[in-house]
Amino acid sequence: MTDAISALIEELQFILSEGPCIDAYTLEVPIAEPDLSNPIRHWPGFTPSAFEAGVRAVFSFPLQVSAVCVGALDLYRDHSGPLSDDHHADALVLADVVAESVLTMQAHAPPGTLSSELTHLTEGRSVVHQAAGMASVQLGVSVDDALVWLKAHAFANNLRVGELARDVVARRVRFDASGGARDSTP
Repeated sequence: MTDAISALIEELQFILSEGPCIDAYTLEVPIAEPDLSNPIRHWPGFTPSAFEAGVRAVFSFPLQVSAVCVGALDLYRDHSGPLSDDHHADALVLADVVAESVLTMQAHAPPGTLSSELTHLTEGRSVVHQAAGMASVQLGVSVDDALVWLKAHAFANNLRVGELARDVVARRVRFDASGGARDSTP
């Protein structure tokens, strides 16, 4: 599938805290949903939005090295149906290669820091957490609650959470105590 759809699927899972990646990482087992039009696994926020974007099947594999899970590899496609045995085996090998690569990249980073090769994966998330801190002050709630509220506001208004976060950090959007957001540009 396209990079834009992959980015959307990743964004949905981040905003909603649900989806195949979350389950594969949390449960440390491969997750397969071969038909999103009739899902066995129910992700009430993720499934309709992913389906609307053209995703018909999703597969996620934990990135594990021994007992350590460092993430999940997501695969999507525009037609339904299970992976063939060969494709499933290939995905497991790919997940192992990616997991080893992540650990190798991180092994060269200074202690307490993220590898420069991996930093680009988290750059968008840092602005979201910065915006959550700002929203926390504006709303008078904890940072965790502000992050949930920020994600919910983005989802409810069909916005990318990163775009909303950049607007909050740039002070183009502010939140008030009633939970409403307002454009603060002149």
